[in-house]
Amino acid sequence: MYLFSTLLLSIFITIILIPCFKGYAAKMNAVDIPDQRKIHETTMPKIGGIAMAIGALVPILFWSRMDHFVQSILAGASIVVIFGFLDDIKNLGYKTKFTGQVVAALIVILYGGVKIQYLGTLLPDGSILADLFSIPLTLFFIVGITNAINLSDGLDGLAGGISILTFIGIGYLAYLSNNSAILLIAVAVTGAIFGFLRFNTFPAVIFMGDAGSQTLGFMAAVLSISITQSNPPFCAVLPLLLTGFPVLDTLTVMTERIIAHKPPFVADKRHFHHRLLNLGFFHTEAVLLIYFFQALLITAAVLLRFFSEWFILIIYLIFSGTIIYCFLMAKKAGARLARLNWFDKTIKGRLKILKEKKVMIKISFKTIYHGIPLLLLATAFIPGNIPIYFSFFSIMACMLILASIFFKKKRLCNILRLSLYLAIPFLIFISESTPAPWINSSIMQVYNLSFGFLVFFVIMTLKFTKRQHGFKTTPMDFLILFVALIVPNLPAVYFENNHLGLITAKIIVFLFSYEVIVGELRGESGKLGAATAGTFMIIFIKGFT
Repeated sequence: MYLFSTLLLSIFITIILIPCFKGYAAKMNAVDIPDQRKIHETTMPKIGGIAMAIGALVPILFWSRMDHFVQSILAGASIVVIFGFLDDIKNLGYKTKFTGQVVAALIVILYGGVKIQYLGTLLPDGSILADLFSIPLTLFFIVGITNAINLSDGLDGLAGGISILTFIGIGYLAYLSNNSAILLIAVAVTGAIFGFLRFNTFPAVIFMGDAGSQTLGFMAAVLSISITQSNPPFCAVLPLLLTGFPVLDTLTVMTERIIAHKPPFVADKRHFHHRLLNLGFFHTEAVLLIYFFQALLITAAVLLRFFSEWFILIIYLIFSGTIIYCFLMAKKAGARLARLNWFDKTIKGRLKILKEKKVMIKISFKTIYHGIPLLLLATAFIPGNIPIYFSFFSIMACMLILASIFFKKKRLCNILRLSLYLAIPFLIFISESTPAPWINSSIMQVYNLSFGFLVFFVIMTLKFTKRQHGFKTTPMDFLILFVALIVPNLPAVYFENNHLGLITAKIIVFLFSYEVIVGELRGESGKLGAATAGTFMIIFIKGFT
C-alpha cells in the first residue's frame, strides 16, 4: 500500500506547491521569455521543476530505505536541481551546468555503486568492465541522458510526457524484478510528473525549467542503469530503449550542428518537435506523435527485456534510421502534411464550437454537481450499522450547514469542507468494513465503477474550466495528504481483509471532487450544502434504526 500512498502524495504535493511557487517566479527571475526559437508567445514561469522535486522527495523520505543507493540518488538529484534552478534564474554557461551534472553523476557512481559493468553479449564471454572503463562510460551516459531530456523540453507537455512513459517502464521492470527501491522512486517521480502535467499540457501555464528537465533526465539515467545492471537477466542495453527518443533527437541535432560547423550546444530549431511543426502538425499532434514513438520503445524494452544485446541494438538502429530517413526525405521534398479539411473543419471545428459555447464544461460539471452528492447519499445507505457517535456528529454537521445557509452564507464553504473532510473517511471505512446484508457483489461493483465514471468528468471539468487561475487549493487539501499517509498505513488488524487501496481511493475521489465542485460554484454553494445536510440527516436517522 505504500506505493499507492507514494503516488497520491507526490501528485498532491506537486499540485499544491505549483500555485504557491508560481507567484514568486517573476521575483526570482525564474521566467522563460519568448524569442524566435521558442514556441510560446508570453513570458512563462519555470518553477515546476522545484515543485516536482519536492513532490517526489517527500514520499521517498517517508518510505524508502536510506541505503547508499538511495542516498546517492537524492544527493545527486539535489545537486542537479540546484544547478538547474540557478540556470533558470541566471542562465549559467554550459561548462558550469556540466560541472554540476558531472559531480552528481560521480556521487551515484562512486558512493551509490551505479556502474555500467555488464554489457552481456556485446563483450566476449559476458566479461565485466573494469572501473577504468566502467566509470567513464557510466558518467558519459548519465550526463548525456540528463541533457537529452533537457533538450527535449520544447513543447507543452513534451518532456513530462516522455519522462512519465520512461518511469512507468522502469517501474514495471522494477516490479518484475522485485526491486522495491527503484519501484518506489519511479512511482514517486511518476506522481510528481502527473501533478505537474496538470499545469503543463497545452496550453501550459507553467514550465518545469532546467531544474525539472535535467532532474528527470538524471533520474531516468540512473534508474535505468540500476535496473539492468542489478538484474543480469535483463538486457544490458535496455536503457537505450527506455530513453530512446530523446537520445535519438539529441544525437541527430548535435551531429547536424557539427556538420554545419556550429557549436553542438547552441540552441536552434532542429529538434524533431520543431520539424513536426514545420511539416504542418499542430502542437498537440506533434506531442502525441512523439509520445507514440516513445511508447513503442518502452513497450519494446519490456517485451524484449531478455533478448540479446545485439538484437536490441539492431532494433534501435533500425528504428532510428527509419525516423531520420523519413525526416530527411520530407525536408528534401519540401513536404507538408496534407491535412484533411473535412476532419479539421467538421470534427475539430465542431469541437472548437462546443468548447467556445462551454458545452463540455456544462456537461462535465453538471454530471459531477449532481453525481457526487448522489454518490455520497448512496454511500450513506451501504453500512449495516452506523455508530451512535457518528450519528451525533452527523446531526451536528447537518445543523451547522443549515445554519450557514440561512445566516452565514460566507462561511458555508468552510463549514461544508470541514464537515465532509471529517465525515467522508469514516463513512467510507464503515461502508467497506460493515456493509448491510442486502449489499451483494453486483451492487458493490456498480457502486465502485461509479467512482471511475465520475473521476472522468472531474478531470474533464478541470480541463475545460474557465477559471483563470486553474486548480485552487486550500488548507483543507492537507487533509487529503493526511488521509493518503495515514489510512493505508494503519495496522492491518483494524482493517482485517478490507481493500485499503480501494478505501483510500474512494476517500480521495470524494474529497478532490468536492474541492472541484466548490471551486466551480464560486461561493454559490447553497444547493450543494442543502443536499449534503440531507445526507447527514439520513446518516443520523440510520444510527437509531
